[in-house]
Amino acid sequence: MEVAKAASALAQEFAHSDRPMIFLNIGEPDFTAPPLVQEAAARAISQGNTQYTQATGLPALRERISAWYAARFGAQVAPSRIIITAGASAALQLACLALIEAGDEILMPDPSYPCNRHFVSAAEGNAVLVPTTAAERFQLTREKVEAAWKPQTRGVLLASPSNPTGTSIAPEELQRIHEFVHARDGITLIDEIYLGLSYEEHFGHSALAMPGELGQSVISINSFSKYFNMTGWRLGWLVVPEVLVPVVERLAQNLFICASTVSQYAALACFEDESIAEYERRRAEFKARRDWFIPQLNALGLNVPVVPDGAFYAWADCTAFAGKLGISGSWDFAFETMKRAHVAVTPGRDFGTAETAKFVRFSTASSMAHLQESIERLRAMAENRDR
Repeated sequence: MEVAKAASALAQEFAHSDRPMIFLNIGEPDFTAPPLVQEAAARAISQGNTQYTQATGLPALRERISAWYAARFGAQVAPSRIIITAGASAALQLACLALIEAGDEILMPDPSYPCNRHFVSAAEGNAVLVPTTAAERFQLTREKVEAAWKPQTRGVLLASPSNPTGTSIAPEELQRIHEFVHARDGITLIDEIYLGLSYEEHFGHSALAMPGELGQSVISINSFSKYFNMTGWRLGWLVVPEVLVPVVERLAQNLFICASTVSQYAALACFEDESIAEYERRRAEFKARRDWFIPQLNALGLNVPVVPDGAFYAWADCTAFAGKLGISGSWDFAFETMKRAHVAVTPGRDFGTAETAKFVRFSTASSMAHLQESIERLRAMAENRDR
């Protein structure tokens, strides 16, 4: 937020220059909800469909999501296990409050999205960050989970694909992790909000598709924000084992009453064939941006050690690039980049402590034109010349 605030202030200063600020620090698609979704929202308002829904969400929307899991991922998820929430943030909050007691430890990869560990803390649990490496795709392995497991460990909170790295856990490794956790009566929570934006066949699988009891016992968090391009609509969902549904429902009734009714009616249109075709066209565009941008960063000395297989991020080591300019660490690099290149990026320190001070996160959610201009500005910065 400190970086975003500084970027916003500088953006006003540069707004009328020939180099306005380019924001590569925000994980928000530049696409908005497609036409059918917007029309469905307007129709809900005009027809007066704006009152409370069930705390678990519109039954029709839960059924649409269930059908999407079956068609897209081959996962059989009963609609009764799906709870509609006020964004993935509410889903994470509900899951943590339902499952974590004071003093429970939850294992998470380092680096990982900072808000996830704060949800654990808000439930009076302790987030334990386990350092990961590029060789592990910056994800936990079963061996690391076993080594970090203690009597007070309650479970793991994973993300696949991950923010900030855009990397996923291989399905076979995820199953090995969950088998270990499940055998100890632990919980496996997995943030799958970027799952729709997977680009490699090997990784684009939902944890809910694991066989038998494994798929029934995992807890998945998802959202309409990223693949479905509905960030400000604040709509997500949570998939839990049947036994947890009434527990989460009671929490949702007390904390949220229900998710936005208009957003829920609009989201029904996300699953129409026309909308899915548009989402897939946009997914191809995100992949094209990745395929162009990552080699460009590497050529500049902003090394991306693991090519992201999903989401729209590049986790780049800025050590060599910054060192040539006499800059130490990604925090200073981020501010210098804003001032000199008018490009906003996110420094790594908020994502953990495992060498994160060397890394910056670039978002490729911006247009190809913005990405191309950003590379030219960074190249000029590296060569100490104006652009």
